Amino acid sequence: MKKHDFAYLSEDASHDAIIDLINEEAFGPGRFARAAARIREQGPHDRTLSFVCTDKGQVIGSVRMTPVMAGGVKGHLLGPLAVRPSHKNLGIGQKLCRIALDAARQAGSEGVVLVGDPPYYQRIGFERVKPGSLDFPGPVDQHRVLVVPMAEGVHERMKGKIGWRE
Repeated sequence: MKKHDFAYLSEDASHDAIIDLINEEAFGPGRFARAAARIREQGPHDRTLSFVCTDKGQVIGSVRMTPVMAGGVKGHLLGPLAVRPSHKNLGIGQKLCRIALDAARQAGSEGVVLVGDPPYYQRIGFERVKPGSLDFPGPVDQHRVLVVPMAEGVHERMKGKIGWRE
């Protein structure tokens, strides 16, 4: 059995190249065509709410948070979340999500949105957004749009365009 030495750290600029490689491994070249990528192109992610996981000093996973307005909700878009193939199924992705969600909550986010696999993300508190509520800048499977509400009335106010915010 492999011995691991996991550490969860705030992301910084020195992690950019390895995070790009991990995302390429996880999502391939088509990742840039996704609706969530269209939002991330509009402005930078928030490094203070983005994290990496290292194993013996090597970055093996990451999660990023991008500030968004989702209809009337001032929140964040979670993603990409990716873990190196050598470290899959060890709970790293869920732990990175929980850390990022806690940081977003402490920063006053009203909700964290993502486009992802409901069975995976519902285990860590994500709920389905009513299909058609949010207008993404590109095609999206509306049944994969999820949110962790962190304020009152999030589902009711989550109607309209979703896009990057300062």
